[in-house]
Amino acid sequence: MDLVAAFLTILFVMDPLGNVPVFLSELKDVPEARRPRVIMRELLFALVILFLFLVAGAWFLDLLKLKQESISIAGAIILFLIALRMIFPQPKFNTEEQNPEDGEPFLVPLATPCVAGPSTMAVTMLFVHEDPSRTLEIGLALFGAWLVSAVILMSSPLMLRLLRRRGLMATERLMGMLLVIIAVQMFFDGISGFLAPVV
Repeated sequence: MDLVAAFLTILFVMDPLGNVPVFLSELKDVPEARRPRVIMRELLFALVILFLFLVAGAWFLDLLKLKQESISIAGAIILFLIALRMIFPQPKFNTEEQNPEDGEPFLVPLATPCVAGPSTMAVTMLFVHEDPSRTLEIGLALFGAWLVSAVILMSSPLMLRLLRRRGLMATERLMGMLLVIIAVQMFFDGISGFLAPVV
């Protein structure tokens, strides 16, 4: 997978447009002047978490002695399930249960699992495990996807005004459809690699 494909895949999995309503809901009790600082702090937390998984995740998978074909097929299944959730979305959080007390969020739920969610961590680990020599390239793709997500989330009030909730949902579903295509391609790549020695 080249740099652009890795960047787009990670960006779609991060799903910044789907996170816009969550960010707005979680920050409604935070003073408006402080919201940009809170969002940036949470985004930086997420970036640190994701890079920890980028560096140490592949090493952990190596301990399990997994084959590259298995990783590719597993990654395809994960991406496919993520895409289904984007196409047929469910409520991500009940904010009354997450934050019963007033105040600004800290680490949870904005940094993780909104931005640095289990899906993004898993996909990042799988990409690096497929080809450890491209760790730097995957790192650049991860940073680029995070940067785009940061721009979108920092301008979340404007995004909501421009697209409205229906527009955000439509865009998220379109991203989900593209992710299905990527997942299917990864699946067939894994199957081809598995069957190559037999053929």
